[in-house]
Amino acid sequence: MKSKKKIVVIGGGTGIYPTLQGLKNDPNIQVSAIITMADSGGSSGRLRDEFGQLPVGDVRMALSALSADDSEHESVLRELFQYRFARGNGLKGHSVGNLILTALTDICGSEEKAVLAASKILRVRGTVIPVTNDNVHLVAKYNDGKIVENEDKIDVPPKEMFKHSIERLYTSSPAHITKSAKRAISEADMIVLGPGDLYTSILANIVVEGVPESIQTSKAKLVYVANIMTSRGQTYGMGVQAHTNEIEKYVGRKPDVVVVNTGTIRDDLLEKYKEWEQYPVENDIDTSRYAVIEENLIDDTPVVQKDGDIVDRSFIRGNKEKIATILISLLNDL
Repeated sequence: MKSKKKIVVIGGGTGIYPTLQGLKNDPNIQVSAIITMADSGGSSGRLRDEFGQLPVGDVRMALSALSADDSEHESVLRELFQYRFARGNGLKGHSVGNLILTALTDICGSEEKAVLAASKILRVRGTVIPVTNDNVHLVAKYNDGKIVENEDKIDVPPKEMFKHSIERLYTSSPAHITKSAKRAISEADMIVLGPGDLYTSILANIVVEGVPESIQTSKAKLVYVANIMTSRGQTYGMGVQAHTNEIEKYVGRKPDVVVVNTGTIRDDLLEKYKEWEQYPVENDIDTSRYAVIEENLIDDTPVVQKDGDIVDRSFIRGNKEKIATILISLLNDL
């Protein structure tokens, strides 16, 4: 029997959601998602503060993306896991999945065991792995010397910081890679970074001790899927090449392949992004240094923010079929 090829996707939040959705139904691959544990905003942040556990929001998104959806029962279960309360004293803004994961952590005794239990409940097609079990926060040093702690303050900065960029990202105290994440990286045939916000989704994983070292020693093909838009207060004015330079700096290894969006964003959405000083990431990648794949990666389906969601979300998403087709093709070439 032909063994499945192993692909590891590293990121967080909504960025890698379509990637995982697109990959999960291919019977010839084994998918692992290594997820940032630095979230400190919204429902995750509130639960983190109240219960002292690791944040669960990014894990919830990965579990939902990889959950089985062959039947009406499974689809309803996934919808329940993603349901967010729009009212209720104390409940408004919380998602059911976040509450379930918090309860499972108490029941099972650890975040990792809680993720395993939730994976069985949702019949997850793949593996969701927290990048660390250490309770830490992200810290960013900006180009003006200012230092900001906590992922939510970095991800949603005040307006005066919209045009700033980050010079250094690190954790508030030492964070160490989980054994499961280290093993997944070492066994991978291909490692995918992104798509997602460069610092708060992708590099939030890489600044965990042991992650860059594991990627450097892995024999896997390394693929970077560049973000479609710049991020306010993080990557203002940065093109694909500058994004890739940061990946190289933190990972300590050059990506083998860089996947770049060539799709055009609707004018009305561009105007909304301009209010946040966010713009399409310029395709200025040095094609002499990397294998570059250019494709329209934009999902035309409008993004509708859920009732009760108190965090600003992106107006566009990646196209799961196109991203998955590219990655599966790269895997098949190995």
